[in-house]
Amino acid sequence: MQHPDGLIDLSIGSPVDPTPDIVRAALNAATDAHAYPLTSGTPDLSSAIVAWFARRRGVTGLNASNVLPTIGSKEFVAWLPFMLGLGDGDVVVHPRAAYPTYEIGATIAGATAVAEDDPADWPTNTKLVWVNSPGNPDGAVRTSEYLRACVRRARELGAILVSDECYAELGWDAPWDTTRIPSLLADDVRQGSFDSLLCAYSLSKQSNMAGYRASFVAGCSELIAPLTNIRRQAGMMVPQPVQHAMAVALGDDTHVAAQKEIYRARRNTLKSALESAGFRIDHSEAGLYLWATEGKDAWESLDRLASHGIVGGPGHFYGTHFPQHIRLSLTATDERINSASHRLLGQ
Repeated sequence: MQHPDGLIDLSIGSPVDPTPDIVRAALNAATDAHAYPLTSGTPDLSSAIVAWFARRRGVTGLNASNVLPTIGSKEFVAWLPFMLGLGDGDVVVHPRAAYPTYEIGATIAGATAVAEDDPADWPTNTKLVWVNSPGNPDGAVRTSEYLRACVRRARELGAILVSDECYAELGWDAPWDTTRIPSLLADDVRQGSFDSLLCAYSLSKQSNMAGYRASFVAGCSELIAPLTNIRRQAGMMVPQPVQHAMAVALGDDTHVAAQKEIYRARRNTLKSALESAGFRIDHSEAGLYLWATEGKDAWESLDRLASHGIVGGPGHFYGTHFPQHIRLSLTATDERINSASHRLLGQ
């Protein structure tokens, strides 16, 4: 079938909306960056991260020794097993529905990746566990009770537990639209200590800063310190102008709320059209994706979408457990989302 207005690519979660003016102005104001940037982050950025965690994520007790900026969250995910010294005989656990970089990071280090959501079934030689909430690709939100179970089990095993929470400001379905999505570092989850716990976060989604590679990690200071030293020696430093822009972005909640409403409208449009076209939406309570199935192999569903000029991602790309699901991104313009909806509805 031909579509004069072109292909609609919903396969990649790369923001299409403008970076907020307040962030761009901050970047411009910091371009006199003649000195090397601080690997550990400027005092202003460290303070902004600590304040943001307290204000938006319910995490208190952090200070500058507990936080570290990273050059995007993907590089942190990919290199963490290597930087921790993991290797042959060590297991890295990640969710069953998983962003591929968790497995890639284990492979880089020479460790073994295991997809398992149930803490009781994590292998005894597990050294690192990734939790992803809200999840990519499935948009699932993990409860505080589940996260507490993960903390208990990881500490029994002597494993490091890391939560990737990059979509935490984008909660949709009840109760997550009005209630804070639980954080691994929250006071009621960490059980009195940040020991062995880390949380990764990115401004790519909430602030349209994917091109800035603006991210950070927080948690156990005894892990942050050696990671900072490794990154310093390897030259993995966030540029000074980006650090300033991050600090400003973290201090402004208005642009985040506005962007969320843009995504909400796109989600409502696409979700309604998919359901009318015979798809079931699973999870997807938060984040920038719809995790959909029509009870057929993902490639068959994608072939159907392709006949409408729509591209999505097959569940096969996110592990072996969801071969009948597809992932569709909300990171397309209003015009493209509306066009996709009309095509699905035969209009």
